[in-house]
Amino acid sequence: MTLQQLRYIITIVNCGSISEAAKQLFITQPSLSNAVKELEQEYGITIFNRNPKGISLSSDGSEFLSYARQVLEQADLLEQHYLKKTPAKRICSISTQHYAFAVNAFVNLVERQDNDEYEFTLRETRTFEIIEDVKNFRSELGIVYLNDFNEKVLEKLFKDSGLIFHPLFEASPHVFISSSHPLSSRLSVTMEDLMPYPFLAFEQGEYNSFYFSEEILSTVPRKKIIYVSDRATLFNLLIGLNGYTICSGILNSNLNGDNIIAVPLVTSECMRIGWIENPKIHLSIFARNYLEELKDLIRADGLAVFVE
Repeated sequence: MTLQQLRYIITIVNCGSISEAAKQLFITQPSLSNAVKELEQEYGITIFNRNPKGISLSSDGSEFLSYARQVLEQADLLEQHYLKKTPAKRICSISTQHYAFAVNAFVNLVERQDNDEYEFTLRETRTFEIIEDVKNFRSELGIVYLNDFNEKVLEKLFKDSGLIFHPLFEASPHVFISSSHPLSSRLSVTMEDLMPYPFLAFEQGEYNSFYFSEEILSTVPRKKIIYVSDRATLFNLLIGLNGYTICSGILNSNLNGDNIIAVPLVTSECMRIGWIENPKIHLSIFARNYLEELKDLIRADGLAVFVE
């Protein structure tokens, strides 16, 4: 076994395919495949399950990856201490539902970096894909919400995927609407108030179940629904069509401007927003710092953070 082989494994996991990893590593695909096979033969395990659709980590591969990350981190520390090498490029990947505060915390994290090199990834994506990202080590953590409606289904999926959910805070549902919306002057709104206006929601692809919806009260009948795939489009449609969406209520004017406002929604429902992790790996310092940035933003908005 060599450190280079371990780096190959981690790159394959990050890329999701051997072909893409080979491009990033500037080696041929057969050479990379052979390096993986040599490791598998040496340790008598199967690291990757191979099928016509691609590859995925086996159960042995998940455990192997955890050890590989630790070995490489220790090797980097040794080289920095004794060889006076500059720190290796810092890598951190986070997956999240479409939350403005999650992006804001990421901005704060990056602005505070004093490293010469880093490679961070922020994936605003679908609920099921967030779970898959963390399960398969493509992301160190994922940001999702639970409520009384989706809790049993998602917690079973977390358990089946070997993941742990950590609550961050509870939020009373709000609606995001344009500052020029006919309801913008209201101190609060009801679902009946919103009925004439288009409801905007994030589409969830083939897992478009109500349980995976990012918007609370997803089962309420509506006459007008528009599904979008990104937050910028959703905000544009909020303004252009007097639409609305249901969210946590945390906004940042520095990132989102003053055209979108949050108005409390009259409901007994509650959102428990938190993060999921794969306990087979330990979080990097950057992932831990990201969580602290999140908590600082939540506290600044007057919300209480759960203490574990």
